[in-house]
Amino acid sequence: MDWTEKYRPQSLDSVVGNPTAVNTMRAWAKSWTTGIPEKRALVLMGSPGVGKTTSAEALAREMGWDTVEMNSSDQRTGSAIENVAIRGSMFNTFGDDGSYMDAATGARKLIILDEADSLFGNADRGAMPVINRLIKETSQPVILIVNDFYELKRKSSVVANNTLQITFKKPTATTVTKTLYRIAEAEGVEVEPAAMELLVSNANGDLRAAVRNLESLSLGVDEVTLEMAEGLSSRESRSDMYELMTAVFRKDDVPSARRIYSQSDTDPQTTMLWMDENMPYEFPDRGDLVRGYEMLSRADIFLGRVHKRQYYGFWSYAGDLMTAGVISSRWTDRYSRERIRFPMYLSKMSRSKSVRALKGSTVMKLAVYLHTSTRRVSMDILHPLKTMMSNDRELCVAITRGAELEPEELGFLLDKKPDSKDVKAIFSELETKPVTEKIETDVPKSKPKNVTSVEPPAPAPTPAASKPKGQRSLFDF
Repeated sequence: MDWTEKYRPQSLDSVVGNPTAVNTMRAWAKSWTTGIPEKRALVLMGSPGVGKTTSAEALAREMGWDTVEMNSSDQRTGSAIENVAIRGSMFNTFGDDGSYMDAATGARKLIILDEADSLFGNADRGAMPVINRLIKETSQPVILIVNDFYELKRKSSVVANNTLQITFKKPTATTVTKTLYRIAEAEGVEVEPAAMELLVSNANGDLRAAVRNLESLSLGVDEVTLEMAEGLSSRESRSDMYELMTAVFRKDDVPSARRIYSQSDTDPQTTMLWMDENMPYEFPDRGDLVRGYEMLSRADIFLGRVHKRQYYGFWSYAGDLMTAGVISSRWTDRYSRERIRFPMYLSKMSRSKSVRALKGSTVMKLAVYLHTSTRRVSMDILHPLKTMMSNDRELCVAITRGAELEPEELGFLLDKKPDSKDVKAIFSELETKPVTEKIETDVPKSKPKNVTSVEPPAPAPTPAASKPKGQRSLFDF
């Protein structure tokens, strides 16, 4: 089992690094015991890996609430949210154990909308109006989990005015160190102090990433050394990019911008994503914006030439265009007062990384089992197979056994959580039901009647005179 799941805190008291946020969450939850509070929805905000989702689930367990959760892997159009979250928040329903839940008697169900700031285009069309209605009219507690609260607030004033916001901060290095040592001790792994210091430094406050790095180094060994830890790459530091965006868009400082760019470990393609995300907000003047994108497009041409010709000397030209070129594009004195934005494309890809990895492993196993390519499974087979498995229990059991699926992979195919009742029932049936496979052949069990077997005539003997002498050629065969 993944260590991040194995050692996930099961109560709010086990959540480390954010005691103030935890106490505020507990006080908000207790206010629901006396009726519907003024702030019906809670917003948990902070960087990835600091424990926002874990705290929401731990709160539900502490209060004895069932949960309805939607994240970025779910369809989150307006109609989908209305069918799942709105109905769950407005009407009496059934709990996870099948018991009837009457809201009038205090029975509650926590509605969790994870990654609520990653709503994109047609894929999540109509979502924000339904979320606004959910926040204002819900009869059940609602928690929205975001990485970038300002992005969500920009889309909806209801979120800013009608919710209680709680910020989760990155845990300190001391907190991360204690947590990693506790996990290592439970797993029987010794970690050198220097290796532990490097692990904590590389994680940059992301506790989830630190636990996964520790797990990856501990596979098959009893001791983690400094040499092993040095093989891990550090987490991307965003401070350099914020500093670069400030130098380009706010200070018009060409030497400083070029220096920061040259010292940054970020590749030019990622820098271009940052420039593209922030330029429409940082250049209020239309003429400045046109000239800025002209420089950015020229930089993109050089990056394309790098990919085509494999000549990385063009990176310097792209860098100059993205720094000095963009700065020289501003002909007015109009500046933005908004905050620097993190690229939404990178946020979406980062949040869906685990989902994409799970899909990849599932597709690979199905491709091996069905004797076809992963491309064919992904494009033609996966979607209808998910529908068939959801409606055919025997097929679901057969596919799970034949492809040797894990609970997470079966949950992906059934659109269920790995610990849901349906997934557990399938694996329980696999354990109790023996393997009975029928081997069918084309040979009939009995000889058909009135059928006379005709044996092929024996080949005529080859005359002695026609037998080849000496070494035979290829045509003699």
